[in-house]
Amino acid sequence: MRSHETASIAERTRHAQRLPRRIHRLRTLGMGLAALPITVVLWENQASPASWAWLAFTAVLWPQLAYWLALNHPQPYRGEIRNLLFDSVLAGMCVPLMAFNLLPSVLLVTLATVDKISTGIDRLWYWSLPLMLAGAVVAGIATGFELQPVTSMPVMLACLPMLMIHSIAVSRASYHLVRKVKRQNRQLDELSRRDTLTGLDCRRHWQEQASQILQQCAQSGEAATLMMIDVDHFKTINDRHGHAGGDDLLRATAQVIRDSIRSIDCAGRLGGDEFAVLLRGTELESAEIVAGRILQGVEAIRVDCAPTLRCTVSLGLASADDPSLGLRACLEAADRALYRAKSGGRNRLAVHVAGQPLQPMTSPG
Repeated sequence: MRSHETASIAERTRHAQRLPRRIHRLRTLGMGLAALPITVVLWENQASPASWAWLAFTAVLWPQLAYWLALNHPQPYRGEIRNLLFDSVLAGMCVPLMAFNLLPSVLLVTLATVDKISTGIDRLWYWSLPLMLAGAVVAGIATGFELQPVTSMPVMLACLPMLMIHSIAVSRASYHLVRKVKRQNRQLDELSRRDTLTGLDCRRHWQEQASQILQQCAQSGEAATLMMIDVDHFKTINDRHGHAGGDDLLRATAQVIRDSIRSIDCAGRLGGDEFAVLLRGTELESAEIVAGRILQGVEAIRVDCAPTLRCTVSLGLASADDPSLGLRACLEAADRALYRAKSGGRNRLAVHVAGQPLQPMTSPG
């Protein structure tokens, strides 16, 4: 138990540090690239030592300090949000310190805002705007709002790496986030389609798939047979062998069903101990052969946690003579056949044919 708790704490710690680590790489790159045009502007304007000291802090010291502050915050995620907001303050201060040099000022403000948007944190970019303005006002007061907006060719050239490399880096990070979200959505979609215990289709997804197959069969004239499967005396099995034994039995039964059908067939768990299979392109005679395999396979199941457990199933078959009638009519017919199989002694199959009810058949072997 202690090792499990330790692993859980370690996983939560890694998750909390994920944002600071990701932002640290982008911040180091962004601040370093921004330092190029700022350096050229400060050199052209013969800036004061204080301005150079501020640049050294912003480009070199702040990325490392921000990372340290985030990791040592009680909640690293919140600590990184605070750092991101302070990034906006620094970006705002850059503008008056460069005497409002037009091109680098516009680039810094734009890319600083894009950085906030790319984090995916709701409204972060919106919160950063007043802080950026506050930083510009403070630095403007300190410099007397000196105005030299003309951008020289050396400054333009120094802006190019920031424009190109930083934009590509942010886009690449966003791309990976989008891919991750898509992958997680696919996993969630797969989980919503599958019964977690047996791995077969869940009831809703099975009904959607079966209805679609019946429509296709109606259009192409293919035959189709619906099979209902119910574990015999399942409540008694649960009472005697526990729910763990019952769950193992359901999983094993689902595996027998999977092994007995083709990839084009559709199998699902309708709930409890009841399963359904739609056999595409299959006449009743062929479906009875499949049902026989399932009957024999389930009889051969042995469960490790309940060595004395022996299990059987009852099956009901119904031919989709008119697939256009839809899934509900087929389910009702197969369910009536299943009821006859149960009433006839279980461990057998019964077949329903419209207008020609048949007696239950004894399990082969």
